[in-house]
Amino acid sequence: QVQLVESGGGLVQAGGSLRLSCAASGRRFSSYAMGYAMGWFRQAPGKEREFVAAMAWSGGSRYYADSVKGRFTISRDNAKNTVYLQMNSLKPEDTAVYYCAARGTSTIATNEVGYDYWGQGTQVTVSS
Repeated sequence: QVQLVESGGGLVQAGGSLRLSCAASGRRFSSYAMGYAMGWFRQAPGKEREFVAAMAWSGGSRYYADSVKGRFTISRDNAKNTVYLQMNSLKPEDTAVYYCAARGTSTIATNEVGYDYWGQGTQVTVSS
């Protein structure tokens, strides 16, 4: 099993920044982290969950939703088994619960169906 714990959400004014963290743990993940891909999704009130960003734990290409390109950056720290989502130039429409997800293959997916493990979510609220 893989456990994911998000942190870093909060209230921020439009134009501000936040960095979300997702700490991954579990025997399976610890023994073969390079075989995983990680993603960030978000769900705003009354809307379906949507893709935000993804990357393979081994590095390489990163994918972003058009709505966050140029503003958000996904990265990871191997030593800490943690993946980050740096969010800059935040807008009120970025308000949502943000979820970290992992899938047991290094191939990136932008559809939530492709992910096996999910965190509990962290609330991000951007005021205008």
